[in-house]
Amino acid sequence: CRDMSQPSARPRRLLPRTVAIWAAGWLVVGAAACAGAAPSASERGAANAESATAAGEDAAETARLHAFFDRYWQESAERHPIWATFRGDHRYDDRWGDVSPEGVAATDAWTRDMLAQALAFRRERLAPADQVSLDVFVHNARLRVARQRFDGHRRMTIGHFGFQGLLAGVMRAVPSHRPGATTMALARLRAYPARVDQEIDHLRGGIALGWVPARPVLERALAELDGQLAAPLREGPYFEPWRKQPAETPGRDAQAAEAEAVIRDRVLPAQQRLRRAIVDELLPAAPPDGSLSRYPDGEAVYALLVRQHTTTDLTPQQVHALGQQELARLGTQIAAVQRELGVDGGMRELMQHLRQPKYMHDTPEAMLEHIRAIAKRLDAEMPRLFAELPRLPYGVRPTFLGAASPDSYTRPPAAGSGPGWYNANVLAYKGRPRWALPTLVAHEAVPGHHLQIARALEIDALPAFRRQGHITAFTEGWALYAETLGASIGLYDTPEARFGHLQAQALRAARLVVDTGLHTQGWSRQRAIDFMLEHTGEAPDFVASEVDRYVSNPGQALAYMVGKLRIDAQRDRARAALGERFDLRRFHNAVLDAGPLPLAVLDAQIDAWIETERAR
Repeated sequence: CRDMSQPSARPRRLLPRTVAIWAAGWLVVGAAACAGAAPSASERGAANAESATAAGEDAAETARLHAFFDRYWQESAERHPIWATFRGDHRYDDRWGDVSPEGVAATDAWTRDMLAQALAFRRERLAPADQVSLDVFVHNARLRVARQRFDGHRRMTIGHFGFQGLLAGVMRAVPSHRPGATTMALARLRAYPARVDQEIDHLRGGIALGWVPARPVLERALAELDGQLAAPLREGPYFEPWRKQPAETPGRDAQAAEAEAVIRDRVLPAQQRLRRAIVDELLPAAPPDGSLSRYPDGEAVYALLVRQHTTTDLTPQQVHALGQQELARLGTQIAAVQRELGVDGGMRELMQHLRQPKYMHDTPEAMLEHIRAIAKRLDAEMPRLFAELPRLPYGVRPTFLGAASPDSYTRPPAAGSGPGWYNANVLAYKGRPRWALPTLVAHEAVPGHHLQIARALEIDALPAFRRQGHITAFTEGWALYAETLGASIGLYDTPEARFGHLQAQALRAARLVVDTGLHTQGWSRQRAIDFMLEHTGEAPDFVASEVDRYVSNPGQALAYMVGKLRIDAQRDRARAALGERFDLRRFHNAVLDAGPLPLAVLDAQIDAWIETERAR
């Protein structure tokens, strides 16, 4: 894509800034984009080799490195077919990964071998961009190898985004319009009972090692599983590929009947076995809370998870203090909005005022339309914030996951054959005020997750593991930073909307305090809930769900605010260094255009960008 901030003698072909496509009742909103074909893989390889030669680097080492990255990406898809499905590679949609003891041992050995091969490359002979790719690969591989020490923790697979919801998620990801897709999905359904039996054995190993999820986490997992089992078979999540299949597909009715029989006779009994294992074996051994400090080697596990999710050397104590600092800053701003609203009292009184019926949606459809309106409004503002924008569109679609479930984002297929999706949980309409939605849409859609992820997918000069990778501190840190950009384009144009934005930021700051409090400072679940209620004003059911999430997935929630604050600091450093030369639009592309990065690597990228801008 051409740099939109620079004049050109030749006209640029631009797609419309807002593209609305109605299909199957879902609105697709396209980001502003510059047109132009991406280079092919062969062109990319030739360009990399040419640039390496021109820079005096070793072209043979460069070619060997890219061949290694390609081989890793292919082998990772074969070893992790579910991951391949979710990233849009559908060649292995008929199979599951192997979590037998032998399968886990083989994958662990492969991971160690990949790291050893990466460390053997002569980094000094690579071009700077390839050095970054190697650094990112080694960073990620070292973390995966480090986790191998903690087999018990790796067996905690029931919980937040846990195995109990995996089949439903996988069936939703089936591209039913593609020829042969439902045939592969049917084969995967047939193989599911064996995968469940492997998982139950995996969980039993965790019991023997003293690693069982906390009781509240297991109870939520059971509720999720029961919701799936209670649905009428053809309306339930396992049948979704055949519900979505085009009516004109040859043999559709016969295959749908076969899928129904497989679900009834094989899948549902397997899910019942999983349920019995949770009830009869895990729950009796479950601790009342899930502080990692109570598990064998739990403190070491948590320290590793903090490093993994924040990509920093921050200690849990430093993260805890950082959260308290941010809550104090945000609390001052919230108090100013409360005065503007003329509401006396504390957070409880403010929330009572802001949850009046006039601030709520009357129906799920009303909430969905409100989200779509915000998305269209944001889309039109993106050229003010970015020098270059992705071509891939995004859509807004309803989901029905229970009132306590959050909204989410689904990335586009890797091949660019479909949009990204903002998944709006419309069942939450009674508890989600209108003023909470602007910052939420900015986070999940644009300028948040969709813009960042779609942009990375289209940077064809990067190896696939960087274009399609996920580094939580970067991805979630960017989305939280993106929420703050709404202020500069008038998104938070009422006191209520400003509060909604500040409340969302306070939630992420409170996570720093609560997550570390639970796992390193002996906080009880109730203390964590009370703290969140006091400092965020969120609904009690939502807060309890959040706290159980931090218990189930330790350290993950730290990434949001740590990443956001680092991007804030990088922007301030760049502005101070460049003065009048600082261009916010170009800075945003400097952050995004190398794909997801560990924060220390991103620091180096921004330092290099500052020097380039000085020389312009």
